[in-house]
Amino acid sequence: MRRYLFPLILGLGGIAILLSLGFWQVSRLHWKETLLAAINAKLSDAPVDLGTLPAPDPVTDRYQAVTATGMTAGQGLMVLSGRKGSGAGYEVIDALTTASGRRVLIDLGFVPEADRTRPRPPRSLTVTGNLDWPKEADSYTPAPDLAANVWFARDVSAMAEKLQTEPVLVVLRTSDPADASILPTPVDTSGIPNDHLGYAITWFSLAAVWAGMTAYLLWRIRQRTA
Repeated sequence: MRRYLFPLILGLGGIAILLSLGFWQVSRLHWKETLLAAINAKLSDAPVDLGTLPAPDPVTDRYQAVTATGMTAGQGLMVLSGRKGSGAGYEVIDALTTASGRRVLIDLGFVPEADRTRPRPPRSLTVTGNLDWPKEADSYTPAPDLAANVWFARDVSAMAEKLQTEPVLVVLRTSDPADASILPTPVDTSGIPNDHLGYAITWFSLAAVWAGMTAYLLWRIRQRTA
């Protein structure tokens, strides 16, 4: 019986650990699905006037649907980007001065590489979009090439300082009038990873393999002692 004890403890302990990791991923899956549902609900809410949000909070007001009327500055910052079917290009970030005098950042959308230098003079428009504070810049992100007007991430704080706006970014969904030369890139949840189901299946599969290996080892021990 002693010969079975250590393999049995090792086998049951390993199975318990792997199963606990699998169930933890299941709980994370439920949490992520709830989070994504809440974000999608917020994205599709009826827009509120930006003027009713005097100091939007990057946490509680992220994804808030808003509408605003104002004048763009024609100072588009070009953020290196890409789009499936269009190839390399840039996200155009400009400043929008509202009728009340507020000045905020606005993500007008995507333009292909060939249209990078196309003039975009100031224009009056009414926009509907969502507030966002993208977390794209990190310690590995190159500093923007200001001489060439090329940025490598949407850094709200740095861009607000450059264009002298509030650190608030409205990502455009629609505008009136529309600009056919810029393709809006509305905020959605497609870029938020949700791989917890795959991780859970992996841990449960490893638990099954571990159980099989444990059973095989116990069988081999029994064969030797028979």
